[in-house]
Amino acid sequence: MTFLSARDLTVSYPGPRRFLSRGPLSQVLKGVSLSLARGERVGLVGVSGSGKSTLLRCLLALEQVQGGQILCEGRPVEPGSVSALRWYRRLVQYVPQDPIASLEPRMTVAQLVTEPLLRLRVDCTPARRAEEALDSVGLDHRFLMRRPDELSGGQAQRVAIARAIATRPAFLLTDEPVSGLDMTVRAQVVQVLRDLSEAHGTGIVMVSHDISVVAALCHRALVMEAGRIVEDRPMADLLRDPQHPHTRDLLNAAPPMTAAA
Repeated sequence: MTFLSARDLTVSYPGPRRFLSRGPLSQVLKGVSLSLARGERVGLVGVSGSGKSTLLRCLLALEQVQGGQILCEGRPVEPGSVSALRWYRRLVQYVPQDPIASLEPRMTVAQLVTEPLLRLRVDCTPARRAEEALDSVGLDHRFLMRRPDELSGGQAQRVAIARAIATRPAFLLTDEPVSGLDMTVRAQVVQVLRDLSEAHGTGIVMVSHDISVVAALCHRALVMEAGRIVEDRPMADLLRDPQHPHTRDLLNAAPPMTAAA
């Protein structure tokens, strides 16, 4: 059953000004459609400028589309106030690319993890929920009173994931969540995401330029090029027999890999 869907999304940005007039519009998304089922782990891959980050922003209701529609369980999703989107933010949460930059340095980990619970008015005991979220990402209660500058890169990314899962969302939308980490920590964070998905049925969308990272986590891959999805297939099929030239280029640039189980 479809949980989140996008239909014919179109997004354009104005080009650079020419003298006193606005430049021509540049189309970043060109009629993009996709559907996500509950519990799915889906990779969104492509080179820089392919439109994948813009699509993620649309799915997060942070970007206004000029055409098309996003639906969550049949309900329209579009940018709005905190109160108007409270229902959606409880269901769909975001894991950023740079956790250190996204975590308020003056707040403790306990405050960071409980903040979305308070803002979204989640019916729970925030302190207990924060401990549970940290435990789910492999951090114990001793981290609760630490601040972001006392965390390693891997620990900061785990805190960012804990903050996202504290509301117990149906889906996590992640933007290059392991790109700034070394290979060992990268594998650990991918395993944390996999374990969360399998334990709680949490769906995941992972945006990445690195198809090998996506292959380690995701069941399905959507390949983007120039504002369009050019391939949407199960990960194992895509690795075995890529259909689009852009997919073959991405695979040729990556190390040998095996699809996630």
